[in-house]
Parts: sequence; C-alpha cells; structure tokens
Amino acid sequence: MAESQGSTPLRVLVYSNDADTRQQVILALGRRPRADLPELDFFEVATAPVVIEQMDAGGIDLAILDGESAPTGGLGIAKQLKDEIDGCPPVVVLTGRPDDAWLANWSRAEAAVSHPIDAMQLTNAVAGVLLAR
Repeated sequence: MAESQGSTPLRVLVYSNDADTRQQVILALGRRPRADLPELDFFEVATAPVVIEQMDAGGIDLAILDGESAPTGGLGIAKQLKDEIDGCPPVVVLTGRPDDAWLANWSRAEAAVSHPIDAMQLTNAVAGVLLAR
C-alpha cells in the first residue's frame, strides 16, 4: 500500500479505559509514523460498546485495542470483532507482557505490542499491519 503524500488520512481507533494509555499510543505513533504511510487520524474510545458501534459503522482503517482495559479487555473485543465483522479492519492489541502473545493469537489480532508502550515497537507493528493490507 504505497500511498502518496496527498493521500487521505487513515482512521485509527484507539481503545483503552485509561486516557493516559490512549495518549501514549497517539504520541508514540504521531500524525505520520513513517514516510511510507499516510497520515493517521486518531479516534479515541474509552468503552467497549462504543468500539463495537464504531467498528460496525465502518470507516475505521485500524483498531488499536488495550488488552489491559477494564471492565472489558481489548483481546476479547478483538476476538469478537474478528468473529462478527466481515472484512474486519486490522487490529493491533496491547498486551500486559510479552508472554501474553498467545492471547493475541487467540484474539486473531494481526499484531501485538506489550506494555509499557515502546514507540518503535508500536510504529513497526502498525506499519507492518497497514502495509500488509
């Protein structure tokens, strides 16, 4: 997906019940994380029902879901989205620790990054997922 400089921004849904985690994701990626990607427009979501509603409505190019969110974790939401939405956009999950990668596989997410959020790891995961679309 080689996009030009003037391409339409991609809509990225960022889910976490923790506003600090959402901000860490947005700051780590920035408006344009890499030159070979279009700009990103972030849409912050704090509750699971709104994630489902927004994903069902369409128009989201990537979802980043916090597996550590409460009361509903992003891993379960990822699994639900993948099971219920035909052509579900790619999902990156944030796991509690690197050893939770098996949970990310179960959730059918395209990529996983563990807390604490590392900007380079998150950018590489997001770029890999978006460029593979």
